[in-house]
Amino acid sequence: MSIVIGIDVGISTTKIVGIDEQGIVMSPFRIKATDPITSLYGAFGKYLHDNKIKLEEVEQIMLTGVGAAYIDENIYGRPTGKAQEFIADGLGARYESNLERMIVVSMGTGTSLVKCDGSDIRHIGGIGIGGGTLQGLSRIMLKTDDIRQVATLAMDGDISKINLLIGDISAKPLPGLPMTATASLFSNAKTNATREDIAIGLIYMVLQAVGSATILSSLESGIKDFVLIGNLTLLPQCKEVYPAMEKLYGVHFRIPKYSEFCTAIGAALSYIQKR
Repeated sequence: MSIVIGIDVGISTTKIVGIDEQGIVMSPFRIKATDPITSLYGAFGKYLHDNKIKLEEVEQIMLTGVGAAYIDENIYGRPTGKAQEFIADGLGARYESNLERMIVVSMGTGTSLVKCDGSDIRHIGGIGIGGGTLQGLSRIMLKTDDIRQVATLAMDGDISKINLLIGDISAKPLPGLPMTATASLFSNAKTNATREDIAIGLIYMVLQAVGSATILSSLESGIKDFVLIGNLTLLPQCKEVYPAMEKLYGVHFRIPKYSEFCTAIGAALSYIQKR
């Protein structure tokens, strides 16, 4: 058996996948990153152990992500290379979505946007809003930076008590804007807003900002398919925010099966394609 390992060494988490000789993704998993080197070696060792993979069966290790810059040697003596992160985003999203033309939205600590048009994969921009924004604001406003806890709180929140909606400022829908569309984020917040209301307001703000930036980035290309990858795709509120934006703008937001592992998958694929 011959396996190519892809490892995405991020700011807060390290993700690892293996791709076997048949091109099948094997048992992806992630661990919290205390520091890049410790998390990388820990993730790699655990992955081999849990999947009963012998070290000599690893044909190649491919690193990507900001933490990859700290690694300049072969991992446990196995051939180790690096994949450009934006290319890995595109390759992984293309593999998982089966789309050839799309904008890949990497929702990590911040958000990067990668345009894919066949074999042409290029970084077209991004915004400094993402999971880090949600954590920081939650730390200040909710006294926690546990994203899972924030998402759970948000399930009992009322977004109409935080955001100003079109229905709040108009007696009837405006052209192309239903009464439930957002007019202004957090503009309707009251001093007695509950933690649950604040939580849903923060999540909606981040997700809507990312969605709006994505739509604006696509205007010149005419691309209507957007593939969301990264940790924020795990938020259950994605299933509320993005379908509403799809109806409003006539676009398609897609979250693939292994959305949080797409960059690691793409890192492995960057080697496999050049064999």
